[in-house]
Amino acid sequence: MSKGPQLTLALDAMGSDSAPLPEVGGALLAARQYGIRVLLVGQEPVVRAELARHGGAGRAHPGRVEIVPAEEVIRMDEKAIRAARTKRHSSIHVACRLVRDGEAAGMVSAGNTGAVMATGKMMLGSLPVVQRPALAAVFPTAAGSAAVMLDVGANVDCRPEHLEQFAIMGEIYHRVILASERPRVGLLSIGEEEIKGNDLTREAYALLRQLPIEFIGNVEGRDVYNGNVDVIVCDGFVGNVALKISEGLVETVRSLLKQSLESTLASKIGYVLSRQAYARFKKRLDYSEYGGAPLLGVRGVVIISHGRSNANAIKNALRVAREFHERRINQQIEAEITRRANLETEVSQPEA
Repeated sequence: MSKGPQLTLALDAMGSDSAPLPEVGGALLAARQYGIRVLLVGQEPVVRAELARHGGAGRAHPGRVEIVPAEEVIRMDEKAIRAARTKRHSSIHVACRLVRDGEAAGMVSAGNTGAVMATGKMMLGSLPVVQRPALAAVFPTAAGSAAVMLDVGANVDCRPEHLEQFAIMGEIYHRVILASERPRVGLLSIGEEEIKGNDLTREAYALLRQLPIEFIGNVEGRDVYNGNVDVIVCDGFVGNVALKISEGLVETVRSLLKQSLESTLASKIGYVLSRQAYARFKKRLDYSEYGGAPLLGVRGVVIISHGRSNANAIKNALRVAREFHERRINQQIEAEITRRANLETEVSQPEA
């Protein structure tokens, strides 16, 4: 629980595939466990009806879970940019407005990812030193740690200096939020050698190796899950493809493993033990434990959760938003990029 004034976070109550059920459940869990105030942004009659199923927010958590009306909803199948510009009364838009106006320290949404990114960048703007905000996703690894990949969709076309900033932002996020002393940063490419890759990766390589971070060079797709790298840097096109492939692979592995366990077990005891092992395996791959993907580099805290989020995922997304704000991630990003820019200016200036 945070000290001082109660922290307020905005939650898009209409975002997930099952909205507002997981949003309301997650908000109540977060309010109780983290001592925060959650503003549920959405269509008031629908949100209030779901709150009533939990006994109402007022009696269970006085002053901690409140409703902020938003008439419109941006659907998953809508064009993101158009919806962000035209639906000014959507739950995503209102939640971002609360952050912009200082009424909330951050916002969480499990809605249309493109619309959340577009609205967040449009309404909040970028940090002064950040050229392109980036979306960071967390991946579980075989080593039991977590790897962060960015960008996974905010920027399809990138320049080398964008990847340089992604590396700085990702390193800070991993170090502060995931408690790494010195995260290993790798550049996603088609081979480990410095000369491998396209023009973008080769030029970015030269920039990343000059940063005051633990840059380990190029990494390949197989390194995403093996635990050999903590921060994986790439452009949004490659990152989004990697993310979607990973999501599909995880679902396939879960399904195949479950089918195999149920069809080949010979004894009841073996079935129970195997079910326990499967439950542990499933938990290690559970996206809901990581809370969501932060949009790094915007003026404020924006966390984007999976559309299939359950209450646990929403609760953890609110936890990540709280930690992001309390540990001053944006201030650290701004300070480090500014320091880097000042060093480059000093080096480029000729001696008098």
